[in-house]
Amino acid sequence: MKRKTEPRFFGIAAILLVSVTLLTGCIRIRLHRTEEVAESSVIRIETEPEPIVIEPVETEPETEAETIEIPEGMVRSYLTGELVPEEQGRRRPLAIMMSNDKEALPQYGINRAGVVYEAPVEGTMNRYLSIMEDYDDLERIGSVRSCRTYYVYFAREFDAIYAHYGQSTFAKPYLKYIDNINGIEGTGGTAFFRSSDRKAPHNAYASYDGIQKAIEALGYDQEYDEDYEGHYQFAELGETAELGGGDVQDAYRVSVAYRYNSPWFEYHEEDGLYYRYQYGAAHEGSEGQIAVKNLIIQFCPASYYASTDYRNINVQGDHYGYFVTGGQAESISWKKESEFGLTHYYDSNGEEIVLNNGKTWVCICTTNDMDADDITFSGKE
Repeated sequence: MKRKTEPRFFGIAAILLVSVTLLTGCIRIRLHRTEEVAESSVIRIETEPEPIVIEPVETEPETEAETIEIPEGMVRSYLTGELVPEEQGRRRPLAIMMSNDKEALPQYGINRAGVVYEAPVEGTMNRYLSIMEDYDDLERIGSVRSCRTYYVYFAREFDAIYAHYGQSTFAKPYLKYIDNINGIEGTGGTAFFRSSDRKAPHNAYASYDGIQKAIEALGYDQEYDEDYEGHYQFAELGETAELGGGDVQDAYRVSVAYRYNSPWFEYHEEDGLYYRYQYGAAHEGSEGQIAVKNLIIQFCPASYYASTDYRNINVQGDHYGYFVTGGQAESISWKKESEFGLTHYYDSNGEEIVLNNGKTWVCICTTNDMDADDITFSGKE
C-alpha cells in the first residue's frame, strides 16, 4: 500500500519537484487574479485546499394557483359545483318528474334545475327528472308526471326527495327504496294542485310550500346523509376542466336523435353554455331558454316491459357515451358502482371525468333503437 508523504524543500531541485507534483494534482495552485499586475506573476503555493462555496441561484418563485375563498354563508353545490347559499347547498334537493308533451309546455321551474335527466318513457315519448336545490320562491313547478323505475335510481344518486304524480305498475315496487311524494296518494293533495290553464293530465303542478308541507308530514329528513360526498367531480372554482381523452372533437352543435322531440344544443363561446332546442325551436322554460354547462350522453341497454310500450332501461350495467363541455366532446364509458350507488363516467384513459362548474343535462339513449350514429357533433361555423 502506498503511503502519502509530505514534500520537503531542498533548493531549486526541490521546487521543481514540487512543481511537477502540483501539475499531477497532489497540491492545488491558485492564481490570485485580484492582485495588482506587478504581483500577478507571483505563484503562491498552498497546501490547504480552499472550501468550495456554492452561491445560491436566485429563481422566480413558483406561481401558485389562485385560491378562491368561499364567502361566509356560502357552500359549493353538490349539483353544480357553484357557490350557493348554505341553506340550499346543505339541503337535500328535490327531484321532480316533468312532462315534455307539447301540451304541457313550458316546463315551470326547469331553469332552476342543477341536473336534468332526459329519458324515453313510453314508445318515443321523453320525460325529464329535474333535480333542483334553488326552488324556495317557486309557486308552480311542472307539469308533474308519473314515475318510471330508472328515475328512482337517478334520484337516489343525488340523495334527493323524489316527487311524482303516480307511477307505472313496474315502478311501484321500487318506491319503497326512496323518500318520495306521490301525487295520487297520501299527502299528494298537499304537495300538488291542478291548474285551470291546461287539460289533464298536463295540469298537475307542485309548489315549494306544498313540497315542504308534504316533507314535514311524511317526516323526511331534509339534510344530506352524513356519508354523502356528492355525485360529480367539478373543476376548482375559477378553473376550467380539460377533456382528458384522446379522441376529442369539436362540438359546437350537438344533436340527439330522439324521435319524439328531435333536440339539439348549440354552444355559445361568450358564456360557455349549451343552449337547448327542440321541436324545431328554442326550448323555453318558464324563465327563458334552457342553457347548461355540461352534457352527458349515456347509452343504456333497453327493451320493453312485456307487450307494453313502457320502456325497461338498464342503468345498472356499464356501457358507453359522450361527455361534452366547452365546445368539445369526448367518448366515455360509464359504470354504476352498485344498484343504488353512483354512476361513474370515465374518459378513454380510464380517468373519471371532471365537469365544469354549472348545470348538467344527461341524455339517456336506448341502444335497442339508437346508436352512436344518432349523436352528431358539428364544429364552429
